[in-house]
Amino acid sequence: MTTQPDDSPQLQRQIDRFQADCDAIIEQVRRVIVGHEAVIDQTITCLLSGGHVLLEGVPGIGKTLLVRTLADTLGLTFSRIQFTPDLMPADITGTNIVVTDDAGGKRFEFQRGPIFAHLVLADEINRATPKTQSAVLEAMSERTVSVARTTHELPQVFFVLATQNPLEMEGTYPLPEAQLDRFMLKVLIDSPAEDELVAIIARTTAGADCRAQRVATDGRLQEMRRLVRRVPAAQHVQRYVARLVLATHPAHPSAPELARRGVRYGASPRGAQAIILAAKVRALRRGRANVAFEDVRAAAVPALRHRLILSFEGQAEGIDPDAVVRQVLDTVPAVTSD
Repeated sequence: MTTQPDDSPQLQRQIDRFQADCDAIIEQVRRVIVGHEAVIDQTITCLLSGGHVLLEGVPGIGKTLLVRTLADTLGLTFSRIQFTPDLMPADITGTNIVVTDDAGGKRFEFQRGPIFAHLVLADEINRATPKTQSAVLEAMSERTVSVARTTHELPQVFFVLATQNPLEMEGTYPLPEAQLDRFMLKVLIDSPAEDELVAIIARTTAGADCRAQRVATDGRLQEMRRLVRRVPAAQHVQRYVARLVLATHPAHPSAPELARRGVRYGASPRGAQAIILAAKVRALRRGRANVAFEDVRAAAVPALRHRLILSFEGQAEGIDPDAVVRQVLDTVPAVTSD
């Protein structure tokens, strides 16, 4: 946004349109999804900033419906991959098959897997083996798939929403740390409250059509993503984010007591990037063209909770990564200038 001043009419029109389009998307999602406002908010944040989201919650609380609704709202292709213990990497990425041409000759042809879609739901990702889980690493970070020494491009708009069951459930495998780090945010889904459950029952058992309408396109989504990247974050805000991330490392002088006692490894630089991007989306949604400390604090917990690796002592004590991040937020001061 250095090309025009913060108060330029053109910039304000872009922000107003961003707010209107974002509100329209959320309105359509809420026509289908009951409750889960924080989940919807954080999922939309990931989508608008070009990241991927990891949803954790028990089965049957609307995770698949949320992704399908987003696809309908934006006119995007949707693919669902059910992760199971016998799923193989080729079942995700695709494979070369032998085909016969018109002349009777045989040749190899690449058959695309379900990863080739705009919105991909990796359902119950932690029920597959680590080898299969890692098959989506390249796709998430590079937006490409390599099969038999050939690289295939994924769509420009590519969004992975992975769901996992709580690790305490039977038949789950912990996600590798390298894969966890590639998710921009980890979002926790709680069971619905009583009034929400009543609304779900009424909405889903009466035969009413609650499908979302298309209110944007993939081209518009790319424009919104470019605007997010152009939102400036002042250097003292960036430095505050850096201090937050460093304070999650137990050996750092600013680490609070919980981090020193219960964390083995702190958050990576991707955690800082995730906080800034989520904060930029939050600023635009509130009509601002600059990142504030409140935006950073709102993004810190979902951006860092899955990037903290607890020590054996921390696991034995049952220390919650969210509690560590909140203590970091309470102890690291915000500096108004360098």
